[in-house]
Amino acid sequence: MSTTTIESGGLAGIERWLDEQFARMVAAADIPGAAVAVLAGDEALERAAGVLNLRTGVAATTDSVFQIGSITKVWTATLVMQLVDDGLLDLDAPVRTYLPNFRAASDEASAVITPRHLLTHTSGLEGDFFVEVGRGDDVIQRYCDEILPDVPQLFPPGTLFSYCNTGFIMLGRIVEVLRKQHYNDVLLERLAEPLGLRAVSPRADDAILHRAAVGHLRSDGKWLPARAWAAGYAGMPAGSMLAMTAADLLRFAQSHVDGSTTTLSGAASRAMRTAQVEVPSPDGLEARWGLGWAVEHWPGGLVIGHDGGTIGQSAYLRLAPEHGVAVALLTNGGRPDRLFRALAGPVFHELAGIDLPPRPDPPEHPESVDPHRYVGRYESRTRLIDIEADRNGELFQVFRLQNELADMLQRSAAERNQIVRLSGDTFMIIGRNSHDTFSFVGDDGSGRAAFLHSGGRASPRVQERHSHADREVRPSRTNSRRWCSADEQPS
Repeated sequence: MSTTTIESGGLAGIERWLDEQFARMVAAADIPGAAVAVLAGDEALERAAGVLNLRTGVAATTDSVFQIGSITKVWTATLVMQLVDDGLLDLDAPVRTYLPNFRAASDEASAVITPRHLLTHTSGLEGDFFVEVGRGDDVIQRYCDEILPDVPQLFPPGTLFSYCNTGFIMLGRIVEVLRKQHYNDVLLERLAEPLGLRAVSPRADDAILHRAAVGHLRSDGKWLPARAWAAGYAGMPAGSMLAMTAADLLRFAQSHVDGSTTTLSGAASRAMRTAQVEVPSPDGLEARWGLGWAVEHWPGGLVIGHDGGTIGQSAYLRLAPEHGVAVALLTNGGRPDRLFRALAGPVFHELAGIDLPPRPDPPEHPESVDPHRYVGRYESRTRLIDIEADRNGELFQVFRLQNELADMLQRSAAERNQIVRLSGDTFMIIGRNSHDTFSFVGDDGSGRAAFLHSGGRASPRVQERHSHADREVRPSRTNSRRWCSADEQPS
């Protein structure tokens, strides 16, 4: 049996396929260890393979906990929607209604940002401030009081989608204020406990009580355990360290569609998966964003989900709500996107008649483009991107991580790759094993793009560049298209 086809037989066929192939698939993706759980209606199965830590050799098992990264945002969104159910929160009231002291760099924008803006990543706030402010129970409050005042406003609230960890930290603080409890306690009391999830671990102190996976990063041509287990504590509502088993994550997803729990009303659950905002979507998914969920249209049906990446750990959750089919995959290094596609494609095809969209291929004969609109520097706190044109008019992207993220992921070298147009303002990187795509958005008033939209994030133009930068660079060998890429962004 190949790793891309499944003998018919519904979930039983999936089970036989995973028994025969899952360990091989994990190894083929160069992943130290992984756990997967599959849901079909009221039935579920789970499997694990590999090791949790290459240094210790401890085996990955189905009761192992992995970090879920930014999938935490769906948990936070659920807690927020419980507040709506209880009449404690209006999604369209200014955040200052609940956090009177909220202030970012733009006081004008701060006065009108709403919880809905935060849930849909349309607040316009710079999204990636991975700054440590301590480890006490007041870390989320301290982040909002000490870090938010310096967070820049990239665009007016409600005008564009740009993935924002900062906004979900704010949502976590709203949960704390309105529930009068620490975020972690609310998550356990109102989600984990009602769902019977005993391994859900909001902090490293909780995860260490279980069989915990360690992230791995590439160094000197091999995968090594990361120097840190998780990012800062203040980022918990955005996804800096929540850990659980694959079965726990699957049960949470199931609760959003089966109506078997009282954690959330049916109306609130449906609102979460209803498209709220368009997302620049260079890969043909017709992607939109709901209230916490990414909403994708795959050939054959609707799929909602989220990805997560922390320091060397990657997680995936996809759910076809109309069919009651879901896949949860947790990994601790390697090339997880390769494993996810090898799993999700056959599973959704067999159980729901839905096909995973193919990745775009570069055009056989790339068209020439006028570089004026695209050439320039685009910069955010964690990434610096130069678009350059050579003497022949060909375009190149030079990408570099910076600040806290470069230190966390141990990646500071620049990567230079040729780019070609797919269609309109959407381009594709031409590099080894790369299917990365991104779009240019807006106009700066002189015919040039105002933003480069990549990995779900909008990086604003900051200065124009016309030619190849004279610097030492290396070609990219990673794929970073996902909503919140484990290769580029934790949480």
